[in-house]
Amino acid sequence: MEPKAPELSSDSGSNQYWYLPFISPSASLQLMNSELFTLTYGALVTQLCKDYENDDDVNKQLDKMGYNIGVRLIEDFLARSNVGRCHDFRETADVIAKIAFKMYLGITPSITNWSPGGDEFSLILENNPLVDFVELPDNHSTLIYSNLLCGVLRGALEMVQMAVDVKFVQDTLKGDSVTEIRMKFIRRIEDNLPAGEE
Repeated sequence: MEPKAPELSSDSGSNQYWYLPFISPSASLQLMNSELFTLTYGALVTQLCKDYENDDDVNKQLDKMGYNIGVRLIEDFLARSNVGRCHDFRETADVIAKIAFKMYLGITPSITNWSPGGDEFSLILENNPLVDFVELPDNHSTLIYSNLLCGVLRGALEMVQMAVDVKFVQDTLKGDSVTEIRMKFIRRIEDNLPAGEE
């Protein structure tokens, strides 16, 4: 029997729980305390900062790790959310903000700053649970601490045939009032079927 997630609260002082995918033959889920997840992520970023010489290399590694997570996470998301194919980028934005972020991080970012062509928007995170308990040291001023999220979004969307550019443009860790992730639709990825198959 799968555990049921308690109602999530935006109060960072309360115990929150998230469902995280657990790789097993039965594809069961495990429940993880949000503080444990936040601290574990912090330990990962700290280790990457020790392993790599500069923040740009750490940022690339976080994006790469996130991409690999997103490529696998999309299957869990589609199975659990019962979301069908999105018809346009606006619908995709709604699914990301209102379902995916809520499901995996317990937050619902707002969608703003649409481009006139409808191919670019911002996700505004009033509260980023990954940065609870975090302060960036002065010698890591160019570190994009939550860059894993950009990779996750890029990897997951690529698996549903959407090439996107995802980047942080504002970050509360760097003194901004909110955290802003900018997403831009690049192109629809066509399936490469062998000749003669449709």
